[in-house]
Formats: sequence, C-alpha cells, structure tokens
Amino acid sequence: MSPAQQAGPGSESTSTDGFGVASMTDPLRRVAMRRPGRATREADPARWHYAGPLDAGRLVRQYDAFAASVADSGAEIEWMDAADDGLSDSIFVFDPSFMTPAGAIVLRPGKSLRRPEVALHETLYQRLRVPVVGRIEPPGLAEGGDLLWIDETTLAAARSFRTNQAGIDQLKDILAPLGIRLVTFDLPVWNGSAACLHLLSVISPLDRDLVLVYPRLLPVALRQLLRDRGIRCLEASDEEFEASNGLNLNVLATAPRRCIAVDGFAHTARLMRDAGCAVTCFAADALCMPCEGGPTCLTLPLWRR
Repeated sequence: MSPAQQAGPGSESTSTDGFGVASMTDPLRRVAMRRPGRATREADPARWHYAGPLDAGRLVRQYDAFAASVADSGAEIEWMDAADDGLSDSIFVFDPSFMTPAGAIVLRPGKSLRRPEVALHETLYQRLRVPVVGRIEPPGLAEGGDLLWIDETTLAAARSFRTNQAGIDQLKDILAPLGIRLVTFDLPVWNGSAACLHLLSVISPLDRDLVLVYPRLLPVALRQLLRDRGIRCLEASDEEFEASNGLNLNVLATAPRRCIAVDGFAHTARLMRDAGCAVTCFAADALCMPCEGGPTCLTLPLWRR
C-alpha cells in the first residue's frame, strides 16, 4: 500500500515548516489534497457543470491511483479535512488559494459555488502553521488556475471568467512587497462563462525552459514572452485538446521534466517524452474528464525546492 493510501481523510502532520513556492516545476516536496467525499461522488451534474452522471466507484479508484503517483514522486501529501460539506468541487484544491515563497494567498473563486472552500484552506494553513500573506476581498475574484510562475520573481495572471481586474489589482498589492511582479494576459470567451477555461488550461510548464501549450488559445503576448525568455513550446494537437476538453494540457510537474498526465492522449504524451520528459499517466475518464479538472487542479503545491 502506498503512502497516499495509508494516509486517510483528516490525517495530520506535525511538521511546522516546509512551505514556499516560486516555480511550477521545481521538485514537489509537499502538497495538499482532498479525497472525493459524498458531495463529489453524488454530485448533481447540472448544478456543478459536470458531463453527465458520475461513476462514483471508478472515480474514487482513479483518484487513489493518482494520489499514489503523487506520493511515489516523493511528495509528502497533507490531507485536507474530508467532512461531508456539500462542496463537490473541493477535490480541485489548486484554485481557492495560492502559495508564494513567504506564505499563502487566500483567493476568492469566480465560481460562486466554490467560495465556501476558502475556509478549508484557511483551516489547513492554521494547522500547518503556514502564514497567510494576503486575501482577495470582494469585488475581487481570483482562482489558482489563472496563475502561472514564469520565474521566481514573475507571476503571470489571466483575466478570465474566474479572475477579474479587481482580483488582479489586489494580487499586485500583495505580491509587490515580496518583490514579485505580476504580468497580466487575457483569455478568450471560448465556450462561455459556465465552462472552465483557466490560464493553466492552455499552458503547462514542464521545466524552466519547456512548456506544453495549446497554441490556438494561448494569449499572443504570453507566447511572445515565452519566446523572449527562450522557453520552448510543445504544441498539442487540436484533436486531443478537443477530445479531452483541454485536459491533455493539464499536466502536473513533480520535478523538472517529470510529470503526471491523464491517460489516453498518445500524441501529447509522445511530445513530452520526445522532449526528454518522464511521463506517468493515469486513467482519468471517470474522474477528470467529466469534472473538468486534471492533475494540476487536484493538487495544491505547498513546497517546491
């Protein structure tokens, strides 16, 4: 049995240090996750914008396999409380808060059904004694999926249906004293406000000089910034992006050129492997595909170094 399966819902850590993130690809040392509870297993697809009824048994088995891959990468998993609170999306822990080198920023999700999840993250940080360096307040909106480290002092943010200008302005004020510059890009309407298009839906860093992108939806100014920085772009195909609803792009880097991806998209996996990446794939057709959330969404990096 893997460490991920040995740790149960609500299990606690006695660690009081080991936090800080300023990269999307540095080795993942510590991560928070939340197992699928009753709210997720029995979710109303119409209310939560899921693609049809969920197969709860397969969903949980696929989640366990993913968690085992995260643990096998060497990351310590901090399990968030799995109380029956009706928060179906709460397994996608990347969005309600964001880690910086100095501590966490508590965000304010653009999807109103997700805003109660913020309290779960505040409880996590209190338990782990991780400082909170700022909070996004109304009318600001910001989700983790719209935030991307370019380097240790540059964070990209996307204006989207989930992150607004007021949220971006507040993020700038929080980050400036930390010496972190925020650069902003706009995402397209794509499939509308009900769909989940984050910045990390169209780009996944694999190393400091390598990213996986879907070029049709990548902001032009961001593409130019990547070129100016000498960052190589691997371009995913239209066919696999459409077949996966964008989740072939949702890749979790556990270390430089080491990543976890959803299974079933051979062209995307081959692109990464041909670029020197070690890719671990897991079955996700009952977990990620219907719920519009992939490996990055399912994890909240607490410590990378």
